[in-house]
Amino acid sequence: MNQTPITESQLQSWSEHFNGCPQRRLAELALAKAALNDAAYVSKGAYAMRQKFSVEIETLEVTNQQASGRCWLFAATNVLREKIAKDKNLEKFELSQSYLAFWDKFERANYFLESILETASLPADDRVVAHILTTGVHDGGQWDMFVNIVEKYGIVPKDVYDETYQSSHTGMMNSILNRSLKAAAVKLRGMVAAGASEAEIGKAKGEILDKVYGFLCSCYGEPPKTFDFEYVDKDKAYHIERGCTPLGFYRDNIGDMLAKTVSIINAPTADKPYRKTFTVRFLGNVIGGKPVKHLNLPMEDFKKAIIAQLQAGKVVWFGSDVGKFGERVGGIWDDGTFNFELLTGLDLDISKEDSLNYWFSAMNHAMVITGVNLDENGNPTRWKIENSWGEKSGEKGFYVCSDSWFDQYVYQAAVEIEYLGELASLWAQEPVELDPWDPMGTLAD
Repeated sequence: MNQTPITESQLQSWSEHFNGCPQRRLAELALAKAALNDAAYVSKGAYAMRQKFSVEIETLEVTNQQASGRCWLFAATNVLREKIAKDKNLEKFELSQSYLAFWDKFERANYFLESILETASLPADDRVVAHILTTGVHDGGQWDMFVNIVEKYGIVPKDVYDETYQSSHTGMMNSILNRSLKAAAVKLRGMVAAGASEAEIGKAKGEILDKVYGFLCSCYGEPPKTFDFEYVDKDKAYHIERGCTPLGFYRDNIGDMLAKTVSIINAPTADKPYRKTFTVRFLGNVIGGKPVKHLNLPMEDFKKAIIAQLQAGKVVWFGSDVGKFGERVGGIWDDGTFNFELLTGLDLDISKEDSLNYWFSAMNHAMVITGVNLDENGNPTRWKIENSWGEKSGEKGFYVCSDSWFDQYVYQAAVEIEYLGELASLWAQEPVELDPWDPMGTLAD
């Protein structure tokens, strides 16, 4: 197809269109002193996003991930802490996200090095190698990656292993760590090319991981091997459980909850037929751990499982794209609260399928669903969300999203398998392997 440059006559015509359109001139006035989000704000839509729900689970106060990308860990530990708080009759309680982040970083460094060795015969500009190098080790993660860390290393209360500056401000730490891992990739790939033995490569990798462990201990502090669990319950009674181990604390307080929980997705793309399971190549953290696995469901079935779990009094971890149609002060995600097409004059309609295929939208944040409002026919109209951005936004940190926003921008949830009902048997399928850069893996970037 021949390329066509913009012509003077076209520019003249378009200028006349702009100057002759009152709507565009009014938008020019509005946008001179206002942000796009503010100018496109529809108050009628916002008023409909009231924080009232027919199914609502009372939860502990929100948490704050601060300047880090650990949303998946905050959301996941917020799910687990509800069980512990209920069993122990606690008014306030938080699990240590830093403890899990430490082990995730360390395990993912090993996963990165193993991936580099697995692809060492490929050129550095191969797309798979480039993806591994570009992704490196960052803050994001997937539900199954959370499970891998917990099942190997357990959990601890936050007051046993609290935040440090680095744990809650991870940008520079990640940058330094990834620089060291790229240098390690150069070294290991060079050793493979030079014909080094497996033992020599293993020794070199061990030395790299020794330094990574030391660096992470400097940033987080060395994780505890044992601890005493002290707490005061709602009745003001003091308790202490002495000599706990992280794994013992997990097994005693969580039991088989994680073993019963599976990841469901809604990805309406041709490469992912509904009611089939999928995994993503080179997406993981613990070598020898369970692979990331998703069951793709139509939105109707996807919502049905989530609502069933909420109605059973259990909150739900989920992943979505929070960069679309959001109002942070009021704590709203709703496409009906903004009218960008009217404000801009642009054609902005794009389906969920095309949003994924054309990289317009993908998962970038994990949170917890704690409620839903159902109409007289049992259909959801809006959802209550526990975020991890502190109490200053939304209603003390809790957000609401419309059902139409949910349809378009929610992609993943972790539900206990019993709430899939007759669809539970689908989980036993062997997963189809997707490319490393598939949108269903973006939450881990």
